[in-house]
Amino acid sequence: MSEINMPTAPGYFISKWREEGPVTIETLTLWREEMNWTTWLPLAEAALFLDAAELLALIQTVLSPAEEATLNLVRRRMLGDHRLETAINEALEIARAKDTRDLALEGRLRMERGLSKYEQGDNEGAAEDLAWAETRLKSVAKASRDHDLSLINKAAYHVACGESLMALTTYSEIARDAGHAHETVAISRLGASRIRAGLGHMFDAARHAWNAHNHAILAHQTQMAVEAGALFLDFSSASISADAKRMKIQVLEAKPRSVDDDEPTLSVHPDDIDGVFDWCCKQLPESTAGEDRPDLRAMLTLSHRLDRLETFDTLLKNPDDIEDPMLAAVAQSCLDDEVLKEAWGVRLATLTML
Repeated sequence: MSEINMPTAPGYFISKWREEGPVTIETLTLWREEMNWTTWLPLAEAALFLDAAELLALIQTVLSPAEEATLNLVRRRMLGDHRLETAINEALEIARAKDTRDLALEGRLRMERGLSKYEQGDNEGAAEDLAWAETRLKSVAKASRDHDLSLINKAAYHVACGESLMALTTYSEIARDAGHAHETVAISRLGASRIRAGLGHMFDAARHAWNAHNHAILAHQTQMAVEAGALFLDFSSASISADAKRMKIQVLEAKPRSVDDDEPTLSVHPDDIDGVFDWCCKQLPESTAGEDRPDLRAMLTLSHRLDRLETFDTLLKNPDDIEDPMLAAVAQSCLDDEVLKEAWGVRLATLTML
């Protein structure tokens, strides 16, 4: 994959301010350039969400009128105001005006309006605005944060409307080597993986899950990486072969297919299975506490399927440490030891009676 010089996450900017600030706007400008941000708005939004009021006030002094209007819109949404169409249209007027025009923000605001219309049940209006926004952002700010969001939102709209193939088409526009953020690629491949699995295309489902796992790691999105890794293992566990090519080679060799082409047969090398499984298990919190632990449920289920139950030996021997009744049920179903199985039955009964 080509090297991509993406902006550092806005959270790093806020952390630097808290460690080294307050500083002047000139110093902030140097920080912004060092982190490869070309506009102030994403950093202002981060300061708003992370409650860095003094930093936000300083950044607001250099926002354009269109950026200020968009930030006010973000603030209203954060405060729980969902009747935003009037505010969006007012911001659009500023972004379109001759003296304050901002083509990229006009695209962002049309995306915002599309989401608002969808929330109000106006599917036709939502589709029009989301498509317009994606086209505009592709032309003036391709692979930017807002363009990435427009693609993800457009695909999510198609999924919500039951248009899975349209969603796949949208996801396919997020090429892995086209400068999109790793997080965007990971989200798109997770979505594509689930759609492909629903269509019975298991090779593509596993391939997309593999890519989602790796790009989520690159994006430092550990929870998403575990989720994608678990999907990959779920799809691949019945197709393990020592003769299979390594998955990174299969990914590189994958080519677009026509309708008449046969679906490739899924075959996964055991080293790829072990690598993803071990990585995911290492990311799990040490504590098994918590009333809802889908991460542990998924990985315990997979460990049983892959004959790797020894990985969760401590968990399986300590039923009283578990607070999630569904996890207790999974643990009980994985065991052959009758004594432990009975102990888990007691724990499950206790948790379901609480």
